[in-house]
Amino acid sequence: MPPLSLPSAVNRLSVLLVEDDDGDALLVEEMLADVPVEAERITLLRVATLAAALPHVGGVDCVLLDLQLPDASGLTALTTLRRHSPGSAIVVLTGQNDTATGVAAVAAGAQDYLGKDQVDGPLLMRAMRYAWERRRAEGAEQRLLEQQLLAGENARLERGLLPTPLLADDGLGLAVRYRPGRDGALLGGDFYDTVELADGTVEVIIGDVCGHGPDEAALGVALRIAWRALVLAGLPATEVLATVDRVLVNERIEPLFATACVVTVAPDRTSARMVLAGHPPPLLLGGAGPVEFLSSDGLGPPLGLPLKRPRRQTEVALAPGWSLLLYTDGIFEGRSGGGDRLGRTRMAALAGELLTGPGDAGAALDALIGRVQQLNDGPVDDDIALVLLTQRAAGGAR
Repeated sequence: MPPLSLPSAVNRLSVLLVEDDDGDALLVEEMLADVPVEAERITLLRVATLAAALPHVGGVDCVLLDLQLPDASGLTALTTLRRHSPGSAIVVLTGQNDTATGVAAVAAGAQDYLGKDQVDGPLLMRAMRYAWERRRAEGAEQRLLEQQLLAGENARLERGLLPTPLLADDGLGLAVRYRPGRDGALLGGDFYDTVELADGTVEVIIGDVCGHGPDEAALGVALRIAWRALVLAGLPATEVLATVDRVLVNERIEPLFATACVVTVAPDRTSARMVLAGHPPPLLLGGAGPVEFLSSDGLGPPLGLPLKRPRRQTEVALAPGWSLLLYTDGIFEGRSGGGDRLGRTRMAALAGELLTGPGDAGAALDALIGRVQQLNDGPVDDDIALVLLTQRAAGGAR
């Protein structure tokens, strides 16, 4: 069996010595020199004050810190360094050899505490190596905890924000995609849902709560659930949005607003009604006509803002084989490759190229998002939600 390797034992260790006393600094250098094998792997930088240490602390593996400095005494230097660079390993090396100070230093964030007159080269070297390893382990544990908390948050939100559609008609195809703009998140403030009623009417909503944090995501969940409940209760689309508007005002913890688009597809699938609340209109694809946006003449204000007149529905004719793409603004607000915004017109051209014809609708939405991100030279900053509702042709894949 090969010998167990200890990678940290051979890694070069960068050390910042914060010590104002020249004699004590020389003592540390001599102690490290007493361990020649390890000394060759140590990069030592010495400063005499806390102010001089701050620019360097984030770039070293370990800090040897004296608690009595010209510009800081006691635990002040330690707490300041911890705030400035939480990820640094700190070993307190001081002439104060009382146990209470050592316990307080460790409680304040130091990885170890050593008295200057009770340490030699091997002990100092071991303390620095162990402090570095402990700090790495603490960092890994913290990242794991953050990931667990994030996963729990996302699991709770996903149950509400990414719903199971209530769609029974085999003649309709539905594909959805969601890409959050918040770093490290799975969900954002966009929301959507689809419900088929007993008479065959299909209701679809897509919305966008302004902002990208967990509060906005939670509010999006509340609005979607409220919408679904009101639709299942049989309220007309305009009354549903008015009630959802009141829910938003009551549930928000700061003056947030949300845009929304609601489409009601008739049971015979030849027409639809649309209500817009500050949201861009759906894109009509397929059928006999060109790729075009539905009319936004009936555009009303976003939810959460004063409503001066009732929102009205717009009637839409649907040719056989139609597809409707509902979307949030993240899909067209990225860059186009030349520095300008992509815009709805170019997004519509991309959608017409990628979303028409036979094939898997989900893969086509992935391709649309991929093309938008390619033009943007990376993921867009805003959330992206897409809902593609299609009247399937006989034997068609979509």
